[in-house]
Amino acid sequence: MSKVFNYLVRIVLYRFQLRNRPTFSTALYFVLVLVLLNTLTVYAQTRDPLIYQGNQLYKKGKYQEAAAAYEQAAKKKKSSDALYNLGSSLYQQKQYEKAAQQFVESNRLTTDPQKKAAGLHNIGNTFLEQKNWDEAIRYYKEALRLNPKAQNSRYNLAYAMAMKKKQDQQNQNKDNKDQQNKDNKNQQKQDQNKDQNKDQQNKDDKDQQKQDQNKEDKNKQDKNDQNQDPNKPKEPEDGPKERPQPRPSKLSKEQADQILNALNQEEKKLKEKKEKGKGQPVRLEKDW
Repeated sequence: MSKVFNYLVRIVLYRFQLRNRPTFSTALYFVLVLVLLNTLTVYAQTRDPLIYQGNQLYKKGKYQEAAAAYEQAAKKKKSSDALYNLGSSLYQQKQYEKAAQQFVESNRLTTDPQKKAAGLHNIGNTFLEQKNWDEAIRYYKEALRLNPKAQNSRYNLAYAMAMKKKQDQQNQNKDNKDQQNKDNKNQQKQDQNKDQNKDQQNKDDKDQQKQDQNKEDKNKQDKNDQNQDPNKPKEPEDGPKERPQPRPSKLSKEQADQILNALNQEEKKLKEKKEKGKGQPVRLEKDW
């Protein structure tokens, strides 16, 4: 700014040196120069030097230093431009969440629809980089409502919608694959249970066959033992039973003695009768 001022002053002085007395045109020229200088001075006073410094650093790709300058400017005087530029510097450093916060705050401090649309577009970009397609689509749509002619927002919106469709298809394929794997595991488990049941059945069949064989061997052994010892009582197939115990008599001792005496007398009579019925032997004499 000082160089421009000095240059203009030299021109004015040179014009005065050409003529001893200033003419009307020279005076008018001098007035216009003063007005221009005043305008430049006012512009220099309204422009934030920290924002200007940050812009120069941003153009050189020094985003971290630029962010520091914008942050100092925002602390000194919080403005939409300072916060917007700070968000852009953070975005270039891939600090997308912090950048989005600055863009949101910048939009809160401005009423310019073009600046708001640009802020919404950049918020959409932060979500786009994080592959949050739903949020990116939402902010691009809001940006286009404020600025329907924003071609960048329109392009990014189409890109985000295409990526969301692709992601949904991949998720669907993954769900189908997971379900198929789950079904396969369930089928394998069922087959394994069938094999286990089959093995158990085979084991039970073998145990039953072994029991039948043992029983058959025992029967053969019992039969052989019976053949070797005929006097040995044969036990029933279902095993020995308890032998019946003699039942106690309901007669008294006297009654029993009377019955025994009567039987003895009867037996004696039968014996005597038998002796009488025998007769004497006949002696044969010679008949000569």
